[in-house]
Amino acid sequence: MENKQTPEQQHFVDAAILSRRSIRAFLPDAVPRADLERLLEVAARAPSGANMQPWKVYVVSGEARQRLSRRILAAYAAPKEAEAPARTASYTYYPRQWTAPFIERRRKIGLDLYQLLGLERGDTAGMAAQHGRNFQFFDAPVGLIFTIDRVLEQGSWLDYGMFLQNIMLAARARGLDTCPQAAFIHYHDIISDELNIPASEMVVCGMALGYADPAKVENRLTTEREALPGFVKFFEE
Repeated sequence: MENKQTPEQQHFVDAAILSRRSIRAFLPDAVPRADLERLLEVAARAPSGANMQPWKVYVVSGEARQRLSRRILAAYAAPKEAEAPARTASYTYYPRQWTAPFIERRRKIGLDLYQLLGLERGDTAGMAAQHGRNFQFFDAPVGLIFTIDRVLEQGSWLDYGMFLQNIMLAARARGLDTCPQAAFIHYHDIISDELNIPASEMVVCGMALGYADPAKVENRLTTEREALPGFVKFFEE
């Protein structure tokens, strides 16, 4: 049985993908719980090997979100040599040794963001303050913390990426915006304590979710993408 999409349906899917951006400033407008539940139900249709569905989601809003943010920000602001909560990441996200073209891409997005914000090279305090906004979920009304069972292997992490992408696209389809945040992995212990996450789980990342603030300059940032010949090879003969 054919199950082809109409051109209008294809355009709708493409529009959700192409309009998704990492938003770093949100309006305070609440997101109804019913909308959050439906969004997560839809996202959970992501494929996973042997249908293991490796994702766990902790949703924080209101005072619960603010309390988590306060604890992480206190640890983030503490001197590294002080007896503060550990900044040890739950896993290694970025490469231990940066090489081209990845290091150039990383530098460009950082420079582009800081230029929009008026932060000059060497303004370490300003850059640190901007990074700290991660832990306030960029003022989004909803914060999501994602965890995975420690027994699961690389295949389940690949599956997890599809789940995260589904959330971001389902959000766009509803006029919502997101920002996936690896910054939270450095505060696994605080997050686990605050949200009663069992020791069998580890933090994958966080995500801010809400409505973008159109007046904020940082939301003008649009990242570049490699042209097709740079990452695709066709074999036809």
